[in-house]
Amino acid sequence: MDALARNCRYVARYCGGANAGHTVTVDGQKYALHLIPSGILHPGTRNVIGNGVVFDPPVALEEMDALRARGVGVGKENLFISAAANLVMPWHKLADRLAEAALGESRKIGTTARGIGPCYADKAMRWTALRAADLLDEKSLAEKISAIAAVKNATFKALYDAPPLDAAAIAAEYAGYRGRLAEMITDTGALLRAACRDGQCICFEGGQGSLLDVDHGTYPFVTSSSVTAAGVPAGAGVPPKAVGCVLGVAKAYSTRVGSGPFPTEQENETGQRIRQRGREYGTTTGRPRRCGWFDALAVRYAADLSGVDEIALMLLDVLSGFEKVRICTGYRFQGRLLEEFNPSPAVLAQVQCVYEDMSGWGEEIGQAQSFDQLPANAKAYVQRLSDLIGRPIGIISVGPARQQTILHQTQLAELVR
Repeated sequence: MDALARNCRYVARYCGGANAGHTVTVDGQKYALHLIPSGILHPGTRNVIGNGVVFDPPVALEEMDALRARGVGVGKENLFISAAANLVMPWHKLADRLAEAALGESRKIGTTARGIGPCYADKAMRWTALRAADLLDEKSLAEKISAIAAVKNATFKALYDAPPLDAAAIAAEYAGYRGRLAEMITDTGALLRAACRDGQCICFEGGQGSLLDVDHGTYPFVTSSSVTAAGVPAGAGVPPKAVGCVLGVAKAYSTRVGSGPFPTEQENETGQRIRQRGREYGTTTGRPRRCGWFDALAVRYAADLSGVDEIALMLLDVLSGFEKVRICTGYRFQGRLLEEFNPSPAVLAQVQCVYEDMSGWGEEIGQAQSFDQLPANAKAYVQRLSDLIGRPIGIISVGPARQQTILHQTQLAELVR
């Protein structure tokens, strides 16, 4: 995303909330982004938090302050917040924590406890929801918070015997955000549609992996929004035909955070080695990610869902040093071979992976500047993944720095250069 954003006029988030996390490395410095789009590190790029995002004001302001402290400009010139983005409120985070605790270890979803699911639930409920536009009217905001908090307090008391939230204090806190955010809150859909008409380049940035999609993921172990490319039009307020090229971002291995089935997971030395080399700890929570071998069925399913044109293969360097690398090419389920991905947790919990083994490479590859400079076995691995996914791999990452991005037969070369 950081590489693409350099030559894009807009980078727009269209789903998720502060439960997402992207780490970007620039000149050896790491930047952890949660709500702010990845284009913020490029002067001249305009960043949009779309209507499909659930917006957490204190988290966003903390992130803005941290960026400004490091010399990154953040303001009304380069950050636009949809007036229709729903607000994450204190009761959403409380509901997340209380529900997960009540479900127990065997049934919990494994959320980030950032209030994302409860916020989207209120978005659908409508009268218990608040939008960014509500921050602009202090009197109306206080009235709405008072009414909603009364319902939430009664619910939490009945279900969890929880102490009440202070509606007046919450109203005062959120009224205080108006002065810092008001100039950024606007009709971002109109902004992006105008950019589409003008032929400007827009990069729509996802927040979570496809298997966390609320409709097409491993439900119920998913997030609460449409995270595939199909979610772009509704989450950004643009027509479907505005999405030209779809770039699917995949790691050279598989990871998962939270609960739910994970067929290729390696709960052993291999998984730990991938975790350590890949720095696989959640940007938002710091939780260690679950790690395993590349699941070609899952990635092909994700690519088909989003109509992916090409793949950006990340973290290939993490696999350097393995004597062999494995690829899951199919599942066995109840004695029969499955060659198509089934997102049902009931099925995935019972499958046995069919692996194809390939020779690894001992060389570190972080200095490679082109596909031809990769070791032969690394090139063979990339080509095999491409064949199994049914898409070209156009971009390859061999390290976290901007210059460690290899362009390989990509139609996006002019954007990345």
